Amino acid sequence: MKTIAILSQKGGAGKTTVALHLAVAAVQDNLNTLVVDLDPQASAAKWGDRRQAELPVVVSSHASRLAAVLDNARANDGQLAILDTAPHSDSIAVQAARAADLILVPCRPAILDLEAIASTLDLVRAVGKPALALLNAIAPVGTEADEAAEAITGLDAEVCPVRLVSRVAFSRALITGLTAQEFEPDGKAAREIHSLHMFICERVHMFNTTPGADHDQQVRKRA
Repeated sequence: MKTIAILSQKGGAGKTTVALHLAVAAVQDNLNTLVVDLDPQASAAKWGDRRQAELPVVVSSHASRLAAVLDNARANDGQLAILDTAPHSDSIAVQAARAADLILVPCRPAILDLEAIASTLDLVRAVGKPALALLNAIAPVGTEADEAAEAITGLDAEVCPVRLVSRVAFSRALITGLTAQEFEPDGKAAREIHSLHMFICERVHMFNTTPGADHDQQVRKRA
């Protein structure tokens, strides 16, 4: 089983939105997927309560129970776990980072976010796990995202080549327990999430061997 941690020490970076959209993308790719909500606000868990579909499974957990939750997921043939973390909590972030095969650090291309990302990157380096900064909620036009990517690269961090544009579908879909790719399957937001999902799967070496799976949407072999 592979584990992806979504970390940011700044609130409002879009951690939960990214986590839930990636989880549904994985489910659509026939992956047995778990979302672990480590944030006391439990936004991901509340989304799960609103959702009618059985997958992905969403559980709310204290960070001290994370290892047990992941062990249980493996025992039940889990293939992917996505960890949604809390802002302003080093202890939660560290435990999630230690459990992860890959860390995503969402960052909006705004000065306050760029200033705040340094502390998250320091935490990630201390843990020693591979990490990518993910530019999120960028403008559909302009050079703001390119400038933000350059600034993050200057912090000696790797920037994910896939970027998420600020789109209404991302937030509107969550209201009813859906995600953008379910709300607007042919929309731009859905395509962006699919691209991000495929990139991550390649990065953590998940290749789907499920019979009947679309060869062009290869995802992930059971780890």
